[in-house]
Amino acid sequence: MSLIARLDGSHDEPGMRLAEKVIQLPWTLVLLIGLLAAAGFAMLYSAAHGSMDPWASRQIMRFALGVAMMVVVALVDIRLWLRLAYPFYFLAFASLLAVEVVGFTGMGAQRWIDLGILQLQPSEIMKVAMVLALARYFHGPTLEEVWRPSRLIVPAMIILAPAGLVLKQPDLGTALMLLMVGGAMLFIAGVRLWKFAVVVFAGLSSIPIVWQSLHDYQRDRILTFLDPERDPLGAGYHILQSKIALGSGGVWGKGFLGGTQSHLNFLPERQTDFIFTMLAEEFGLAGGLGLLGLYFLVLVHGVAIGLTSRNHFGRMLALGLTTNIFLYVFINIAMVMGLIPVVGVPLPLISYGGTAMLAVLFALGLIMSVYVHRETRIPRRDFRAGI
Repeated sequence: MSLIARLDGSHDEPGMRLAEKVIQLPWTLVLLIGLLAAAGFAMLYSAAHGSMDPWASRQIMRFALGVAMMVVVALVDIRLWLRLAYPFYFLAFASLLAVEVVGFTGMGAQRWIDLGILQLQPSEIMKVAMVLALARYFHGPTLEEVWRPSRLIVPAMIILAPAGLVLKQPDLGTALMLLMVGGAMLFIAGVRLWKFAVVVFAGLSSIPIVWQSLHDYQRDRILTFLDPERDPLGAGYHILQSKIALGSGGVWGKGFLGGTQSHLNFLPERQTDFIFTMLAEEFGLAGGLGLLGLYFLVLVHGVAIGLTSRNHFGRMLALGLTTNIFLYVFINIAMVMGLIPVVGVPLPLISYGGTAMLAVLFALGLIMSVYVHRETRIPRRDFRAGI
């Protein structure tokens, strides 16, 4: 008898059980994911000046693979994901360590492992693995136990260890995302607010030390964010061109394939970091708000799924992963609008990239697994030890 069958308790009628799970999938959420991906394919087609190559065709193949993975992940019993949470985290952490040994450098940072068919970016996988591990850890203790300072040592290590490795690559944007998602998980678990205040105070006090430890290009990004005009042809070029493209789109945009800033190559990295800028130039304010509306509906589904879960692990997992997706969207769009420094965070399901897309679809599959198994009860007393 398979482990999944034992956990599911449905080995007598596996076909019927599987069919019931397929029916229970949140198909509205699947449709929203498909619409977002379709918008991404269209913008990658436009980014290549009306060609499927080199980006759109590859992205479609990755999405097809990712959707199949997402459905499989959604159908697996959530109790199996509970048991796999720590092994998956340690595997992701080991891959981060491997980057230091066998990783290759691209765009000035050592973040990837070349697997031949895929250039794996372990930091993207860690964003999901960390949420899984924290959801597993906080499934056991009661609220009174969470309030004890000693209970926060392990989750602090789960958050800070990968964030430190990612910062060393260097990848400031992803490191900040890990810290913010980790902080959100602590808040969802019930950690008292005064402890967050202590951390914020300590963080503000350490700003001079952190500033000295930043790389030159990271300091340039922050200074450029404060004053883009200080270096309009250098560090400030990206954000100035992005603002010009956003403004030139107007309300309704210049039309599909009609963006001048992007198609005349004034807009850098239009297929990845600045793809929202290209969309807003071609489809205007209306198109940008439409895309944000799709993301809003996805996030609402994620929050609703978390709140309706009858087990604490599923609730923590869905809310944590939804926060992760929100940060992807918020940071990318705030970045291209000049509201925060450029940190290189992709727009989920829209930006070109294999690992980021697969990681987001895996996260969405876990959220769907929480929904499919929302009535499953997992006694917390069996996990009081935490690890």
